[in-house]
Amino acid sequence: MKKLIFTTLLVSGLASVMALKVNAQTDSLQTDTVIIKKKTTYTIKIGDGNLISKGEAKPDSATKGHFVGGLTFTRVDIGFARLVDNGSFNLSPANQFLDYKGGKTSTFSFDILQYGYRFNSNFKISLAGGFDWTLIRLRNNITIQKNQPTLTYVNETINFSKNRFSSSYVHFPLHFEFRTKENNDGKRFYLVLAPEIGFLLNGKVKQISDENGKDKQYDGYHFQSVRYGGAVRFGYGGLGLFTKYYFNDMFNTPAQAGLKNMSFGITFGIN
Repeated sequence: MKKLIFTTLLVSGLASVMALKVNAQTDSLQTDTVIIKKKTTYTIKIGDGNLISKGEAKPDSATKGHFVGGLTFTRVDIGFARLVDNGSFNLSPANQFLDYKGGKTSTFSFDILQYGYRFNSNFKISLAGGFDWTLIRLRNNITIQKNQPTLTYVNETINFSKNRFSSSYVHFPLHFEFRTKENNDGKRFYLVLAPEIGFLLNGKVKQISDENGKDKQYDGYHFQSVRYGGAVRFGYGGLGLFTKYYFNDMFNTPAQAGLKNMSFGITFGIN
């Protein structure tokens, strides 16, 4: 019985292939070109019609609006962070204790979920959720103090090989994604505008020295409990560039009024 079923399916498949070949030869009298576009499987375009093989997504021109989303790991941002003090990259005297090493002050973020609606092949709106870190590498041998009414520090006689002051947020960006049609390599250009809101998880001081070894301290450190800003991404394929800027102050202390945070770098998995 199994041999009979297998033989029947094989014969039917061969018959279908032969019929397709005959139809293609017949239609070739009425068309100038036969275009074969390879993706994961094949789409054969004959004249003005499309023959789509089983299991393949429809071409862009046939894509209709639909909901998209779920758990994911995408839009991984790696780059540099900068403090902007009342419109200047130079820190004011009140904030000089936050002087940092630009080449080692960084940002890292990624999304783990995304839900949205694709209106057509070129435009999508989606709400994502993920995590974002800002890692400030301090120049001075100071220790930011915990549980203080203001952002306070003490000078140390210890020479720190690493003195990092950081914040971590859970963020929810709203992406407005524009993209071009696929080229012959199956890639596109992307432009993404993404306002976002973030909620503070914690602040952290990490220090390494010969005297004390590795030391970590956690506190809110007067980072804004809620921050809001936006990002712009431009990319090609799965790789792009990003810049982010947060509109409210980095800290909720009067002495640091006007001190804001921005970042820029490379995005992986932009689509």
